[in-house]
Amino acid sequence: MRSRHILSAASALTLGIALVLTSTPASSAAKPAPTMLEALQRDLGLTAEQAQLRLANEKIHLKTEGKLRRALGDRFAGSWLSADGAGLTVAVTDSAATGEIAATGAQAQVVARTLADLDTVKARLDATAAPATVPGWYVDVRANTVVVLSRDQAAAEAFVAASGVDAGAVRIEATTEQPQAYYDLRGGEAYYINNSGRCSIGFSVTRGTTNGFVTAGHCGTAGASTQGFNRVAQGTFQASSFPGNDYAWVAVNSNWTPQPVVIGSGGATVNVAGSTAQVVGGSICRSGSTTGWHCGTVQQLNATVTYSQGTVTGLTRTNVCAEPGDSGGSWISGNQAQGVTSGGSGNCTSGGTTYFQPVNEILSAYGLTLVTQGGGGGGTCTGYANTYTGSLSSGANVYLPNNSYYTSNASGTHTACLDGPTGADFDLYLQRWNGSAWVNVASGTSAGPDESVSYNGASGYYRIRVHAYSGSGAYTVGSTRP
Repeated sequence: MRSRHILSAASALTLGIALVLTSTPASSAAKPAPTMLEALQRDLGLTAEQAQLRLANEKIHLKTEGKLRRALGDRFAGSWLSADGAGLTVAVTDSAATGEIAATGAQAQVVARTLADLDTVKARLDATAAPATVPGWYVDVRANTVVVLSRDQAAAEAFVAASGVDAGAVRIEATTEQPQAYYDLRGGEAYYINNSGRCSIGFSVTRGTTNGFVTAGHCGTAGASTQGFNRVAQGTFQASSFPGNDYAWVAVNSNWTPQPVVIGSGGATVNVAGSTAQVVGGSICRSGSTTGWHCGTVQQLNATVTYSQGTVTGLTRTNVCAEPGDSGGSWISGNQAQGVTSGGSGNCTSGGTTYFQPVNEILSAYGLTLVTQGGGGGGTCTGYANTYTGSLSSGANVYLPNNSYYTSNASGTHTACLDGPTGADFDLYLQRWNGSAWVNVASGTSAGPDESVSYNGASGYYRIRVHAYSGSGAYTVGSTRP
């Protein structure tokens, strides 16, 4: 077990920083999500240990800051962390309070205006109509001022004057920013093609650093533009196949954020945790922008349908209703993505038969990765090509299959499901050999015993890691590989 150490108050004050950890925290502490650690390493240039230490130190500083904020009351003027997250500075308008601040291990900075003063200045600006060349303003606690961003100095000065605030409390800063609102991609939501026909989003996906969604191929051809439910520019069809298949994917612009959810009954969202295919007779639900949320059962797999435009193979047949505009929308069982609406007969008044294109085929065809969130093995792992069972003690690991690895000779989607013991916290990782080390390519690390992962990758060597983070007991793992 990794030990935890804290610098003494004397040494911390000598270094001018708050009390901080000098090694990774004990495993009993709340663990950061692996995806967060990976992102911190990538974006802040940290090692894994540095990322863990930063998060642990920030947790300590937040507690210290809260206590000082309450103790200082109306003398408090803001706080901030150092660039590496190791030090906390607290601004105060009363020089007599610097000793009180230093006693906690934080650094004190005496300033002229309280945070309440700065907030009042900002509130006056908030109540004043701003010109288009002023994209925003904010309280800058480090500089003890309010910053007004502007692409036109004269216009910004007039804006500040119109607000009636003390100009000495404001700094105008030149900017090229032109902020735009961001929108979420959610399965089942409407989108428009070339500002005309309407279809529905299937599931959020990524391809490398590109965000997007999968949908039906008959909704649009490569190069067609899309607009969101709000008619805001959204993206472009990257590839489309119809007939023969009925699938496509759309890459979206930076205004749209992919979410691992589907719009469910009454507008509530259903989480997407993986893409394990449902079996014949299993329950399944569909979300679409015309008729919303409807459920039924899977009737047959690998069905062929002949439309007026041609024949489509490899579809799944269901007794769920659908109507025009629902095309491309999400099919999901529990929290497992199933596919996108293709077509059918009937309607949601009299009932009908509807077919969907399985999502795993789309992911494999275009090298896409389904956007998911952790957890959700659902307590069972059925319908997988391979099943492994065993037992783990708290803190132990097992690598599957047979404490070794498997070889994938083709590109495609790897899925895995973990059913752990009730009351325990078991985690699931899919790892790939990069030529010199095993690296995590997908992970499920929720606080519960059940997890699922899905990863679309190239051929190579893979293995599954099960980690008993806390608790002990029997587990079952199901996996399917290309």
